[in-house]
Amino acid sequence: MRDSYYENKVAVVTGAGGTLCSEIAIDLAKKGAKVVLIGRTEEKLQKTADKISECGGEYVIKACDVTNEEDMQRIAEEVMAAWGPCRFLINGAGGNNIQAMTSETVYQDGDTDVKNEDKRTFFNLDMKMYESVLNINTTGTVIACRVYGKQMVNNGGGAIINFGSMNSYCPLTRVPAYAMSKAAIVNFTQWAAAYLAPANIRVNAIAPGFFVNERSINYLGSPEIGLTPRGQSVINHTPMERFGQAKDLLGCVNWLLDDRASSFVTGITVPVDGGFLSRSGV
Repeated sequence: MRDSYYENKVAVVTGAGGTLCSEIAIDLAKKGAKVVLIGRTEEKLQKTADKISECGGEYVIKACDVTNEEDMQRIAEEVMAAWGPCRFLINGAGGNNIQAMTSETVYQDGDTDVKNEDKRTFFNLDMKMYESVLNINTTGTVIACRVYGKQMVNNGGGAIINFGSMNSYCPLTRVPAYAMSKAAIVNFTQWAAAYLAPANIRVNAIAPGFFVNERSINYLGSPEIGLTPRGQSVINHTPMERFGQAKDLLGCVNWLLDDRASSFVTGITVPVDGGFLSRSGV
């Protein structure tokens, strides 16, 4: 499965301890890339690292908050000194927070005066948590593009993949901060693609649909344990009638990274969603 195109090139993966990006990191390592695993929790990164070790791949763990530019710059310099410049950047770090989510889908009478902490309306959301969601999903992506983009510029080019979501196209109910941030990712991807094109850096994004992970099971359930009403609604809206598996992203990721296949592709966001966006629900 090794590929000379990826052999010994540096791939930086943020959010590498998560369900989706861990699979991407492992796949890149199998192809021969030297993979930098970045995430907040070293324990989660180690689980990804262990799987890379099993397949004989090379990795380094760098626990870090991607919104801290000073730490991200330090890591970039360490990677540069040890392995050379970054060639591939996967910006998968991100997330949501329940305190930035409304508990109901629409306004109800009296919402402006709710004091009950268990009921979160638009009017009593924790704005610090709201801002933290915006920060991790947007600023974290921008910082990574800055620090590793410099290396790509000085090395003659590279490929960047950012992470959008179904919220990038139309906001889902209850998640205003997350939806806002993922819409911003599509816009920033287009801007960065235009700005960095003269440096031979391609910038694209993928927009995963509803994938199986620990967080999705909590909110959507699963066919094995039973679907929540929200989960059933997602399945009804998805022509392929299933949730995605992490491996379903690999083909799209590899296409966008590979100049042999996508050298004239930049500034786009590709939905990988089982057809979710193609069904109106009517």
